[in-house]
Amino acid sequence: MVTTQTADNALKSYYLGIVSDQLNLSVNPLLAKIRQSTSDVWGKDVRKLVRYGVNGGVGAGTEEGALPAAGANRYAQFVATLKNLYGTVDISDKAIRSSANNEGAFVNLLNDEMEGLVKSSSFNFGRMLFGDGTGKLATVSAVSSATYTVDSVKALAEGMIVDVYDAGSPIATARTVLSVDRENKKIVLSGASIEDAEGAAIVLQNSYGLEITGLGAIFSDSTTLYGVSRADNPWLKPYKQSAGGEIAETKIQKAIDKLEENANSTVNFIVCSWGVKRALAEKLSAYKQAESMELEGGYRAMSFNGIPVVADRFCPDGTMYLLNTDDFCLHQLCDWQWLEGEDGKILRQQAGKPVYTATLVKYAELICSRPCGQAMLSGITEA
Repeated sequence: MVTTQTADNALKSYYLGIVSDQLNLSVNPLLAKIRQSTSDVWGKDVRKLVRYGVNGGVGAGTEEGALPAAGANRYAQFVATLKNLYGTVDISDKAIRSSANNEGAFVNLLNDEMEGLVKSSSFNFGRMLFGDGTGKLATVSAVSSATYTVDSVKALAEGMIVDVYDAGSPIATARTVLSVDRENKKIVLSGASIEDAEGAAIVLQNSYGLEITGLGAIFSDSTTLYGVSRADNPWLKPYKQSAGGEIAETKIQKAIDKLEENANSTVNFIVCSWGVKRALAEKLSAYKQAESMELEGGYRAMSFNGIPVVADRFCPDGTMYLLNTDDFCLHQLCDWQWLEGEDGKILRQQAGKPVYTATLVKYAELICSRPCGQAMLSGITEA
């Protein structure tokens, strides 16, 4: 007979490994390329000692002259707080009882819930990779009743629960996205109209300033990165150039060459928006150079001089990132785990409701040990 204990055991012994693998490898091709490690985690923080520059203790000399003076390696310590990543699934008491005598129906119930969890988690974790850590999904440009015109709807979807922040302070919380007009970049939120929301940021619920340090933060003009001053450490500044309109192979190759020349960094992954990928495919097809390749996780990608080119829905319009993924690591306290109560149970009843909740958790932060080894081309005309 199927009971809550049966469901609890199934989530622990069977679904955890499957869901963990899917979230680690199937979120998107970029995450599948990034190494994950429990190293350099100290308490609630990641503390990573990063070497930069070269050792000065080398030089030429005469046959009997003095040897080169010793020169120590140069180090900087990155410090970043582990981010709390959660994914929840709800199962009603009625659903469990209705499948109590039908194991097949029970398995279908759990499969459906797990698929929903993976889908929503993949959406949000994939989005975070391109974010700046603030949790911002879009910026409001105009308000009409409960309809909000925003600068981008890439990171928005029906059913999301969001907060609205202005100048770092919340002006509305727990609003549900009721509809998304992708053509006109408009959304409808639940609740009363927020008339003073123009210029405000729409943020994932309870997530303001609490998300992982994504590409948006690494390529930003912030004064610090991982607690280290960019002004005092120019190697924390990645290569950024405006492509100036139409995409050109020479501009891409120049960025690749600059990274190798100035940072001894070899680009092994290119990610861009869908429009940029179409423009590049059109350019390569004209010279019959379009090729494809298979990536880890079962993905297929277009190739540029042997480097995979992948489009991602969360990559900003007109933008291409040229990355050395060997410089990235997702430091984590542990891999995905179910949040357990004091009694060791995963499923817990919501207070005052006939619903049981299970929560997946992962404490992690994304660190790029060599920001100067990464590049971004912006302002590309999309096809």
